Amino acid sequence: MNVKLNDNVLVITGKYAGKQGKVVATSPKSGTVVVEGVNIHKKSQKARKANDVSKIVEMEAPINVSNVMVVCPSCDKAIRVKFNVEGDTKHRVCPKCGAVLDKAYSGKATKSAKKEEPKKRVRKRAKKEEAAAEPTGEDKAE
Repeated sequence: MNVKLNDNVLVITGKYAGKQGKVVATSPKSGTVVVEGVNIHKKSQKARKANDVSKIVEMEAPINVSNVMVVCPSCDKAIRVKFNVEGDTKHRVCPKCGAVLDKAYSGKATKSAKKEEPKKRVRKRAKKEEAAAEPTGEDKAE
C-alpha cells in the first residue's frame, strides 16, 4: 500500500471525487483508508449510562485505497508513488518533481548523525540547597 498515515490524498472516484483530505487511518489487510471529511456516514449511538443521551453521530467510513491518489506536498499534484532505494533504505518519491514523500527520511541524512545526550535531570531542591550553601559576593566582601 503506497498510502501512509497523515498523507494528503485526492479522491479520484465516487461521490467524493475531487475532494482532498488527510489520511486518518489505514488498513493494509483490507486495503482501505479513512480520509478526513470523506465518505461521511451517520450512525446512531445508544445511551450507555443513565445521564447520557442517545444521538446520531457523523463519522468517516473507510474507502478503498485504489480510489485515492497521494498529493505531493512540494508540487501539489496527485501522483503515483515511486520508490527509490539508496543502500538499505527504501523511500517514496514524487516522479514529477523528485521530492521525497517520507517525513522520516530527510534527504541524504545518515544513520551516523550526532546523537544528542539527554539532559541530566536535576532536582529543584538540590539547586536550592547549593545556592543556600554558597555565599554570595556581598557576603565575602564583608
